[in-house]
Amino acid sequence: MLKLNKITKHYKTGSSNTYVLRNINLEVKEGEFVSVMGPSGAGKSTLLHIMGMLDVASEGEYYFLDNPVHEFNDKKRSALYKEHLGFIFQSYHLIDELTVYENLETPLLYKKVKSSQRKSMVCDMLDRFQVVGKKDLFPHQLSGGQQQLVGVARALISQPKLLLADEPTGNLHSSQGEEIMDWFKTLNDEGMTIVQVTHSEKNAAYGGRIIKLVDGWIKSDG
Repeated sequence: MLKLNKITKHYKTGSSNTYVLRNINLEVKEGEFVSVMGPSGAGKSTLLHIMGMLDVASEGEYYFLDNPVHEFNDKKRSALYKEHLGFIFQSYHLIDELTVYENLETPLLYKKVKSSQRKSMVCDMLDRFQVVGKKDLFPHQLSGGQQQLVGVARALISQPKLLLADEPTGNLHSSQGEEIMDWFKTLNDEGMTIVQVTHSEKNAAYGGRIIKLVDGWIKSDG
């Protein structure tokens, strides 16, 4: 599904470069559930953002469904993202000016889903995540945990080929977190490819493969 060849990410600091990722070679096959672990500052979120086409590498090649993403401009990357990817952000990234209902509807508008079908899909997600009573509220009116649930629902509503999740249960109660992880497992069993960044050994164990990053390098992959 996706392949990273010699991916490096660095930022200019004065006259030198600060490296976040170094020479990353990684392949994720369709249907895999991969967990990325490592200490803070290891480059986990940066790696996920590059996979999610929300950031670009300084060097190297990225292929997604045989598309050379590293050769694409912003518009082409965005179109590929909207068609195939779902992203759960650690800091929610809900659209402040839109209600919960409208936030959930947005990915379906991008995919030109018909109005009646959109309504059905949004109502299903509101019900599944137990936020029906919050549908007309704006993000600032929700607790952190509620915003996280809406963020998860928004990432999943368009049934993406690839789900990328950055600490998806970080702001949830343990029981809510377990429900989300159980659902990820079900979706993966049904064929969805998932890559998650997590500090939790318990959450990482839901995946079939754990990649450990240290100082921007892949230290283990198994």
